[in-house]
Amino acid sequence: MSNVDRKTIFLVDDDVTNLAKGKSALAEHYRVFTFASGERLLDMLGKNIPDLILLDIEMPEMNGYETIKLIKNKKETERIPVIFLTAKNDDSSELEGLSLGAIDYIAKPFSPPLLLKRIEVHLLVESQRQELINYNDHLQEMVAAKTKSVVKLQDAILKNMVELVEQRDYVTGGHIERTTHYLGVLLKAMQKYGLKTEIISNWDLDLVLQSAQLHDVGKIAIRDSVLQKPGRLTEEEFEEIKKHTIVGEKVIEKIKQNSDSQAFLEHAGIFAASHHEKWNGSGYPRGLKGEEIPLQGRLLAIADVYDALVSDRPYKKAFTHEEAVDIIVGGKGTHFDPVLADLFLKVADEFKVILLNYGT
Repeated sequence: MSNVDRKTIFLVDDDVTNLAKGKSALAEHYRVFTFASGERLLDMLGKNIPDLILLDIEMPEMNGYETIKLIKNKKETERIPVIFLTAKNDDSSELEGLSLGAIDYIAKPFSPPLLLKRIEVHLLVESQRQELINYNDHLQEMVAAKTKSVVKLQDAILKNMVELVEQRDYVTGGHIERTTHYLGVLLKAMQKYGLKTEIISNWDLDLVLQSAQLHDVGKIAIRDSVLQKPGRLTEEEFEEIKKHTIVGEKVIEKIKQNSDSQAFLEHAGIFAASHHEKWNGSGYPRGLKGEEIPLQGRLLAIADVYDALVSDRPYKKAFTHEEAVDIIVGGKGTHFDPVLADLFLKVADEFKVILLNYGT
């Protein structure tokens, strides 16, 4: 084995005889550097890091215990294996050294073959430990890359599904993007004012906002003649439109059966099924009332209605922001959750900014 390929050992002892004996025993197998004090060792550790340190305990000025404390308190040196060399032979001394981070004790005077074998074993353990760390780091990199790939694929599928819905329902172009931004404002406000923290503290809010984009996915099953009708719907046509909530819920449930993204799809299904429910029970598809309506649906109801009010439709002109705010506040306790309607009023100016930035 060439000298370059050998492991490096630092031997520290204030006794010159011990240093010579130790170096003689190890030099055939390792690169060995000797130091007569802890201070000289620490100076060298600022420049070079060995594979293992053999450290005498009983030294003047700075003993082995004091030295190992300084070694273990520095990030650059804390992982260097340290074996104590000592003439002491009592349990308390050994326990103290191990508690400070030493990996072993070798009694002096030491047997060269025993010293070599103990060092060999500890270097093998350290090598395996480092391999495990490297493997774990590599594994984490692989997992991160795979996760990034899955998220990218999920985003692409989501984007395509959203675009598919909006291409069919061109009357409400940009609706999904705007309602997602409005929903984000409401969620941040809930955090700020401490509302429903027992629920939303368990939510991944980014995931929730992503999932909300699928709230109208059920419209893919609605006839073009109804979905794109340039005028008010008949009662029969409105009944067909209502079906998009249940269809959306079923579509998402079907996807959920073949996917690991359970939390994302759970939120998406709730948004799809409940965003047209009303606080007083007069909404659809299930006529849920009050807090029977999931929080996701109560939140999206405000964002959804606001966007519908401030948008042009074939059967109506867009209301102004101020008019839309008055209508939503007027629906407090009938159409909308009273607490959330009050919250909306506090952040209504942020809705207006989104409206100006993203248009209708």
